[in-house]
Amino acid sequence: MKIGAMVPQGWRMDLNGIKPEKQWDAILEASTKIEKLKFESVWVYDHFHTVPSPTQDPTFECWSLMAALSQVTSEVRIGQMCTCNSYRNPAYLTKVASSIDAMSGGRLEFAIGAGWYDQEYKAYGYEYPSAGVRLKMLEEALQIYLAMTTQDKATFEGEYYQINQAINQPKPLQKPYPPLWVCGGGEKVTLKLLAKYGDYGNWDVDVDGFIHKSKILKEHCNVQQREYSEIKKTLHTNVIIGDNQKDLDNKLKKIIEITGIPEEMYTSKPLVGVKEKVFETIDEFESVECDYLIAYVPDIVWGDTLDILKNKL
Repeated sequence: MKIGAMVPQGWRMDLNGIKPEKQWDAILEASTKIEKLKFESVWVYDHFHTVPSPTQDPTFECWSLMAALSQVTSEVRIGQMCTCNSYRNPAYLTKVASSIDAMSGGRLEFAIGAGWYDQEYKAYGYEYPSAGVRLKMLEEALQIYLAMTTQDKATFEGEYYQINQAINQPKPLQKPYPPLWVCGGGEKVTLKLLAKYGDYGNWDVDVDGFIHKSKILKEHCNVQQREYSEIKKTLHTNVIIGDNQKDLDNKLKKIIEITGIPEEMYTSKPLVGVKEKVFETIDEFESVECDYLIAYVPDIVWGDTLDILKNKL
């Protein structure tokens, strides 16, 4: 199983308490540590202000952050979990993604979803249409991404987006395009879009949930006449590991004090626990064909969960 890790970015209050002039240093240190420890990838979130409620704490912007990380790392892959389609015109987004793939030497992972954080939409002046409309917009965006990364002049006429002989240079270095992650667990539409267009799917579920999502995805692949084995299935979830119960309790206490996020938002996740139990659960995920773990490590700035997790590489 490949393993990537999120950098501290502020969205989940993980830069809380760090002086503004030191926050970028914290992001850099985490990114270089992830690379030095030989994890597969570094990841960022695509959000504008903090969760679960808006605060004045920082949230570094996703794509500008990836552009910067492409220049301060050299081997680790770079992804976002995941781009909100509604926040950027898809032709513009494809242009940005292609540029960063070129800037990074071909290390970009392109992950996208329909969007969900309604409060954030309203705060920044984005229209928040129904889920059905957002998913239709996502499908059109996927088609534009595929066209602009593979064609010299791309034309698309959709209900929500149109392009006319759009030129996208530089093209991505990765061919035919940077791996396309269609993120989200919606079983009727999102998994159908994954079966139709995606290289990777990503879910935040327990092992039973992973088995269930995989079954639904396979059914969509059959309908779409797509080889199920072509799609990699991945997990994105909180990872907090204690050497023992006391160590875990101390980490959880400090995380909650720093972030103000309720403890159950961590302890309800499958990879929060003592080392032996977490490693056992990772093995269970791998046994049901989980190809990749994207770990959000809340103590990455000050703790040792990332160092413990390295033992599963």
